[in-house]
This record gives sequence, structure tokens and C-alpha cells, in this order.
Amino acid sequence: MRKRRKWILYGVFLALLLLFGLYQFFAYVLKDQWSERSAAEAAAISGAGLTEIEKAQKSVWDENSIYWVITGKNKAGSDVMVWVRFTVDGKPAQGENAVHTQELSQGVSEEKMRQIIAAQVPGIKIERLLPGAYNGEYAWQLFYKDGDRYYYRFYRFSDGEQIGDGYSLPNR
Repeated sequence: MRKRRKWILYGVFLALLLLFGLYQFFAYVLKDQWSERSAAEAAAISGAGLTEIEKAQKSVWDENSIYWVITGKNKAGSDVMVWVRFTVDGKPAQGENAVHTQELSQGVSEEKMRQIIAAQVPGIKIERLLPGAYNGEYAWQLFYKDGDRYYYRFYRFSDGEQIGDGYSLPNR
């Protein structure tokens, strides 16, 4: 009986050690992402006067279009989106257009954008819809599947109009 209890304690200890190691690995892998998000939220609070943060999303299209888009409320209680531009090094950009704020009432909300997409491109499976930037414009980035192919399209945030022709990804 004593031997069995000893092996049970060893097993429990080993399981706890394994769980702790997995947690540390997870924290190590996501540390940079978490610090970027915190920097973006701090920039949105100081640069746009956010008082409440609802959502933070990262959007990357190319090296000049790396943004964290923060959705929340400003001091006036209005729903706003804040685009915080980042450098390739993972640091918030400085200078002009580093932080851009726009009230949701002046643009197209995510729900309205989904309605526009459903009307323009029926029968697709939306994989991801997130705010970002494309060719210097603040936009909604749509990644979707139509049949057996994947596509990207961009829609202007201010009016929901499509920007460019979009991109088709090659099949494997």
C-alpha cells in the first residue's frame, strides 16, 4: 500500500510539473504579442482618449500596413475605432498618422459590413473579417473561401465600397 501511494504522489507531481512547463512555454511564445497589444492599447488610450476597450485586433498586410485596431468608447461615450500603426520591429510608429481615430457612426460597422458582403458576394464562407489598412486607406480586410479557393478583398471603412479587385490565393 505504501508503494502505491508513493507512485501516485510521484505521478501527481510529474503531471503538475508538466502543466507548469506547458504554461511557461505558452507564456514565452505569446509574450511579444501580449506586449505589442499592451503598447497598442496604451497608445489608443493616450492618443485617442479611449476610456473603455472592447476589442483589439492585429492586421498585417505588408510592412507598411501593420496595425493594431482597438475598438472601444471615448470620453464622450461614443463608439470608436483606433488604428495604431506599428513598425516591422513591433514598436508603435511615431509621427504623423501613427494613431488614427474614427467614430463608428462615421464608418461602417462590422455587422453592416457583413450585410454588404453577403449582398455582393453571396454563398461564400467568411474566414476572417477584420479592420486594417490597404493602400493607405483604413479598410475592412475580408478573407473568405468560395468553392475550393481562398480570396482577399478590401472594403473602405468610411463607406463600405470595395477597394481594388482583391486577390485570389493559389490552390495547393
